[in-house]
Amino acid sequence: MKTKTKPEAAQSLPLNTILAGDCIEIMQSLPEASVDLIFADPPYNLQLKGDLHRPNNTKVDAVDDAWDQFDSFKAYDQFTREWLAAARRLLKPDGAIWVIGSYHNIFRVGAELQTQGFWILNDVVWRKSNPMPNFRGKRFTNAHETMIWASKEEGAKYTFNYEALKELNEGIQMRSDWVLPICNGGERLKDENGEKAHPTQKPEALLHRILVGSTKAGDVVLDPFFGTGTTGAVAKMLGRDFIGIEREEAYRKVAEKRLSKVRKFDKSALEVTQGKRAEPRVPFGQLVERGMLRPGEMLLNARGQMAKVRADGTLIADDVKGSIHKVGAELEGAPSCNGWTYWNFKRDGKTVSIDVLRQQIRAEMSR
Repeated sequence: MKTKTKPEAAQSLPLNTILAGDCIEIMQSLPEASVDLIFADPPYNLQLKGDLHRPNNTKVDAVDDAWDQFDSFKAYDQFTREWLAAARRLLKPDGAIWVIGSYHNIFRVGAELQTQGFWILNDVVWRKSNPMPNFRGKRFTNAHETMIWASKEEGAKYTFNYEALKELNEGIQMRSDWVLPICNGGERLKDENGEKAHPTQKPEALLHRILVGSTKAGDVVLDPFFGTGTTGAVAKMLGRDFIGIEREEAYRKVAEKRLSKVRKFDKSALEVTQGKRAEPRVPFGQLVERGMLRPGEMLLNARGQMAKVRADGTLIADDVKGSIHKVGAELEGAPSCNGWTYWNFKRDGKTVSIDVLRQQIRAEMSR
């Protein structure tokens, strides 16, 4: 792993590299429309006033670094406007962005996302199973952060691995509230003095879910606020390429050491469950062309109603003519029908779904 001060060539991507410097300047120097996904964990602008202490009078290690301090909301909004514009320029037409924040900044970021033309897909609540308590007892315990997931523009064909996330959630549709612990224990990185290397280090579980759900193996993931490299570590494990941008040298050193120890999962482990929409399209007529079904052969539905296969891949049942879907819908009196699961044929006295033939063709296509 190596750190660079700027990309080596204007039209090449510095993949799997940490770039040192200002994120806006560096993003502006990278090739346009070259990134599949951006995960951004920008400064929260917490506006802390004085130190925070626990009931036993020990000081809380809060976020009080210079990079999180802005003179005013106007200054923060200008910063947000500039980095989001640079990020949008980098995204491919079907790319997407995730931005995480707290109540201090996420609403301002969300408004700017919409102003710049991003299309918000979801806001996801990361509910922390082990949040830091509210020591002053004057507010609710702040137990969540909000993530905004947005495509580059309305109508973009962004990546969403719905079935993979469903499998990750034991066969249940993934919701927009994620219960995950904050980064602690052995995962929490330490500096040379044994202190937390970064005050807002994100857990790998969070990035794992994001990257499994919204990227494909080989995609390029950019993190403009790289910190100690959680995005890069998870991207590397999952077979995605990453680009990190980080201006703080101390964070870069920790990230470089961390990334040098990460190993990519083997190829078979990188594959995720795909939805049926991702499978190659097979026209019903192809089954007829290849002789898997013959013109004049009869198909039947679950009630025993029959339809004859025609040479052009359409069906005829009584006075109804058309595709496997149209004829099925007419017989059911329904607005639509999935003909692949509706129709069956007979082989050796057994009733077989026509979808079996489609899957045979798909298996051949994947070899």
